[in-house]
Amino acid sequence: MKNLLLTSAVVLALSACAAPDSKSRAGSADKAASAVMAAKSGSQVAGTLEMMTMGNGVHVMGTLTGLAPNQSFGFHVHEKGDCSAADATSAGGHFNPTAQPHGSAESAAHHAGDMDNIKSDENGSARVSFHIENVGLGNGSATDINGRALVVHAKPDDYTTQPSGNSGDRIACGVITLK
Repeated sequence: MKNLLLTSAVVLALSACAAPDSKSRAGSADKAASAVMAAKSGSQVAGTLEMMTMGNGVHVMGTLTGLAPNQSFGFHVHEKGDCSAADATSAGGHFNPTAQPHGSAESAAHHAGDMDNIKSDENGSARVSFHIENVGLGNGSATDINGRALVVHAKPDDYTTQPSGNSGDRIACGVITLK
């Protein structure tokens, strides 16, 4: 009986620790979004990327197919949620609400939409898993990426050329949409 009571108390205590605290999460509710990536500029790139708020930003994950095998590609959040142009120029430039220079996601100063290059495998697929720091998702802030576009470029981002990293044509585009 003592063991049953002790076990019950431990389970209850652990479940209380795991339960979300409404006070600490006020105003920071987890949100989710997705972007269906459509081929642009004559490419065959496709995939759906999922996003969710996490920590101080948004985590992006999913798989892209139809890429050239064993290569790197620039990957950015762009300012407009418009992928209607055949070359995705309708998505505008990189998302940059704080007027920073272009750079890598690890550099001190960079566009809010700058992410690391994605890399394809021997089959032309790329597993995407990035955390974009200091952006929101559906919170209405100046750094909110909801309604903006994710864009894959034909070449790797060099992280130095201004304002876009010399990453070439836009080969896939998808609008970030809350679920």
